[in-house]
Amino acid sequence: MAAGEGTRLRPITERWPKPVLPVDGRPVLATLLRELAAARCERAVVVTGHLAEQVEELAGDGSAFGLEVRTVRQPGVLGSADAVKRGLAAGAEPPCLVVAADTVFTPGDVGRFAEAFARSGAAGAMSGRRDPPAAAPQRAAIAIVDGRVVKPIDDDPANPVGSAPLWGLGPDIVPFLAGLGGPPYALADAFADAIAAGLAIAGVEIGKTRDLTYPVDLMRENFPYLGP
Repeated sequence: MAAGEGTRLRPITERWPKPVLPVDGRPVLATLLRELAAARCERAVVVTGHLAEQVEELAGDGSAFGLEVRTVRQPGVLGSADAVKRGLAAGAEPPCLVVAADTVFTPGDVGRFAEAFARSGAAGAMSGRRDPPAAAPQRAAIAIVDGRVVKPIDDDPANPVGSAPLWGLGPDIVPFLAGLGGPPYALADAFADAIAAGLAIAGVEIGKTRDLTYPVDLMRENFPYLGP
């Protein structure tokens, strides 16, 4: 999912879309595509929107990153569930991973998450992280009990596990992408509806993630010697 406007990063994102901005001097999207290839993903559909041409030029056909890439555009701020529907319509086939193209994961975590999802036998999977911790509303807490998600959006202020933008999508989840309130249409709502209908959703804790949320983060994530 690489269509977002990155409003909290303005004015930087008025000129450059968030997925092409660097962490550790490398575009976030480039790092993510290489992680997907390392996780033995063979194909990726990149859903673009804001300043789409820059994202599409960076992704290319995926050969530079070791996998096949195709792109499809989202015409407005329609949310994560809509982005997934467009990715599926463009050829993605469940079971598959859904991931935001604005996050750098601990190396190997994408692959470990994919393996945990495959082993679980669950209809879908969601990831949680303790670093950075939950911080509503942009990083809602996620309640995981015995390896299963019981609340995709948890209102317990003592819960330190925040949801991370990495999901496993099985075919049984796809029908829940329809009929959501919106726009924007939230993928978390589809998973909540699936849980309410009795489907099992695996909960997988992953390691630290890094994101460019505010302009100052661009300096912190690329020039660590500058300090806090």
